[in-house]
Amino acid sequence: MNLIHRIEHWGNVHHPQWIDYLRIALGIVIFAKGITFVNDRIVVQHMIEQSTFHLSIWGAVHYVVFTHLVGGLFLILGFQTRLASLLLFPVLIGAVFFVNITNGFSYLNSELWLSIVVLCLLIFFMVMGSGKYSLDQMMDKPGYKRNI
Repeated sequence: MNLIHRIEHWGNVHHPQWIDYLRIALGIVIFAKGITFVNDRIVVQHMIEQSTFHLSIWGAVHYVVFTHLVGGLFLILGFQTRLASLLLFPVLIGAVFFVNITNGFSYLNSELWLSIVVLCLLIFFMVMGSGKYSLDQMMDKPGYKRNI
């Protein structure tokens, strides 16, 4: 059994119920942040322009907004949680190290601390997976037929 399968198996075996509620709350926070990005795209563009990491501005804006909306929705539903966490990971790395760090490590910089907490939770859910109350679990039940 390779490393990925061992991590996935460990995450499926050691998964209490409260972690599902934490996953849902994390998904709601990320989805809500995506909605605020949609409502104020100029702010997202300005944040990316201020960062020291230069990308194609509109490509980065679209990736950030898309991953927040779709990734947050996937986390809420428990559908492909590890994939959603993996896609959100570079966005949160950018938020922590390139965007929010410009304001400093002050206790007043709540956006930085929220980004750090969300980044740590994404790493946690990359290991733990979806859990019992998720679409992934429901689709693995007997009687559900996948079209593969």
